[in-house]
Amino acid sequence: MGFEELGLSNAALEGVLEMGYDTPTPIQEQAIPLVMSGRDVLACAQTGTGKTAAFVLPVLSKIAHKGRIGALIVTPTRELCVQIERVGRTVAHSTHHAVLAVYGGVGYTAQTKALHHGVDLLVATPGRFLDLQSRGDIDLEHVEILVLDEADRMLDMGFWPDVRRILRLLPKQRQNLLFSATLDDKVLRLIGDTLDNPARVDITPASTPVEAIEQLVYPVNAMQKTELLVALFRETADYRAIVFTRTKARADRVAAALNSSGVAAATIHSDLSQAKREETLDRFRSGKYHLLISTDVMARGIDVEGITHVVNFDVPDKPDDYVHRIGRTARAGETGIAITLVSHEEIPQLTEIERVTRQVLVTRDVEGFEYKERIVPREDRQTDTSSPRAMFRGGVMGRGRGPSGGRTQRRF
Repeated sequence: MGFEELGLSNAALEGVLEMGYDTPTPIQEQAIPLVMSGRDVLACAQTGTGKTAAFVLPVLSKIAHKGRIGALIVTPTRELCVQIERVGRTVAHSTHHAVLAVYGGVGYTAQTKALHHGVDLLVATPGRFLDLQSRGDIDLEHVEILVLDEADRMLDMGFWPDVRRILRLLPKQRQNLLFSATLDDKVLRLIGDTLDNPARVDITPASTPVEAIEQLVYPVNAMQKTELLVALFRETADYRAIVFTRTKARADRVAAALNSSGVAAATIHSDLSQAKREETLDRFRSGKYHLLISTDVMARGIDVEGITHVVNFDVPDKPDDYVHRIGRTARAGETGIAITLVSHEEIPQLTEIERVTRQVLVTRDVEGFEYKERIVPREDRQTDTSSPRAMFRGGVMGRGRGPSGGRTQRRF
């Protein structure tokens, strides 16, 4: 099926050509006709499946361009706001709509001026939207369509009370679209009374993370993680990688250590100004930086093509966060590598990840690296054991190159 068969306006189809799209992705093929029909929609699709265009294209096909807000898209992070705005403005070259993103971390003046000038499609984070609305800068009288993007993430980040406040401000007669990477019972309970007989779209990725991403575990003493990271990337000729840390302070420390060792890296986290975050992402996209150190809050907001590697510097506490992190690579049919640096203190988190993802991750060593004391995973461990320690060799390795016969990951 081509885009011409999905019911989009001729102007939106011109926008499709401008974006360079040829064939709709599964989420676009299934969701766009439903949105065009006027149905409320519940859509579940992972990042990297084309879901932003799946709601932007039909929304801009349906709303008028009269300089008043006809559609509102609410999303949890500034980076997602910018990403959606970018797609919207590309399509709007053909549809002639005014598209604006409003978010915190920047001043009000430019956003207020744009709102007063006239906006057809507004993309917003919950906090900044409510601030501007309370100041009288946003007119919601003409909103026909509401999109909640990354609904599960808004719930995780504690934005749901703000979302409920926004819902109460909108006209009751409207079309509601909810897009999310997961649609668990908690999300459905919270949003259920807002939707009117919604159509549900569930997209299973064409390949699972196991098939599309080579997932590897590098056992290492916690104090040697940065040293091992330097060794990994010094041996890699061509890469574009994201390294995830648990805290902002650690992201800064890891980046500083990499740079001092001759591995160029930049950080992105919520302490940076919005302008700095956008500048960093632009330099990462352009190839000025090949290595980006990030926190989990950025995991879903980084939309960069060609990520070859994802590194979990800290093992995430939640398996869902692991899945979202590694989902930055192997997008649009590509393959990728996900590396998790595991100290013995993080064995329980690794165990839970393996249990939830129903797989046993393969261990690797860096040849020639002088490992200090560490616990090394067994490759014959079982994921259904009740004792995390039972999965690992019950001892501590001494200094040296690692276990005899230790292998080096082929692309490092």
